Amino acid sequence: MSQCRYFIFVLFLAFLVPPMAGAGESGTEIVVYSARHEPLIKPLFDTYAKKTGVEVKFITGEAGALMQRLKAEGTRTPADILLTVDAGNLWFAKREGLLQPVQSPALEANIPAHLRDPDKQWFGLSVRARTLVYNTQKVSPSDLSTYQALAEPQWKGRLCLRSSKKVYNQSLVAMLIAEYGEAETLNIVKGWVANLAAPVYSDDEQVLPAVAAGQCDVGIVNSYYYGRLLKKQADLPLALFWADQGAGGVHVNVSGAGVTRHARHAQAAQALLEWLSSEEAQGVFANANLEYPANPKVAPDPAVAAWGSFKQNTRNLGQAGAMQAQAIRLMDEAGYH
Repeated sequence: MSQCRYFIFVLFLAFLVPPMAGAGESGTEIVVYSARHEPLIKPLFDTYAKKTGVEVKFITGEAGALMQRLKAEGTRTPADILLTVDAGNLWFAKREGLLQPVQSPALEANIPAHLRDPDKQWFGLSVRARTLVYNTQKVSPSDLSTYQALAEPQWKGRLCLRSSKKVYNQSLVAMLIAEYGEAETLNIVKGWVANLAAPVYSDDEQVLPAVAAGQCDVGIVNSYYYGRLLKKQADLPLALFWADQGAGGVHVNVSGAGVTRHARHAQAAQALLEWLSSEEAQGVFANANLEYPANPKVAPDPAVAAWGSFKQNTRNLGQAGAMQAQAIRLMDEAGYH
């Protein structure tokens, strides 16, 4: 082959074969808008920078404020990635046109289908279980079964709940609607309200001590709040119960991320997401907050594993967002505030 023809052939191959998906270029700076707090993400981003030479700058804030900022900035945004908690928030970001599809065999291999957007715009990176917590001095595990069973008369004056204003409970109720329909879910939520031992609390960190103190016998919380409390007070009479094991499985949610619609470094952003989903990063990402890795190949932290294994509900979490407005209306109708 002549030198000229060889040169043309090489040029042809260069156009035919695209760069490696997600390849990060040393010296690139990625900007992440993060609803996760700095202590949970900075060590990972520092590790990634050392490995790849790609610096990760992050701006933290509340999910709603970050999404409004993205929307206002439009094509001028510096953000390459939106990282937030709860599939409801991720779904909303997608609906508002703040994210773009990511074609990544690595992310699809690492993250189960129910923990990622069917249209590939966001991917779960850690899993939080929202399940039952009970006072071990007042309740036997054999007394417990499902979320909907907490609406039964035997729990009258024995239930504690967090406010319906938080997205975690909105997503739980949305997924119950997806599972059981609106009419049945309305009956469940009305039953919860009828069984309350006290007015709803502002957060899970108040529900747990109330259950431990005997102000109520059972509550619904995110598992990592339980882990945080037991790190401080290991002798509390509290235990988790994995709900719905004979039915659809425990309601889980995610912290997750997507590449922003107007990302300036979309390929480098994809590479960071792929690394965050990898076995190398997953344990660190989840363990920082006592959550579960989204990648099923990675074992949870030993302290988390000690709570026991459970079956997850595998309905796609996009439904938590799609039915969230319906869930809010339903909770209001049921008197759950």
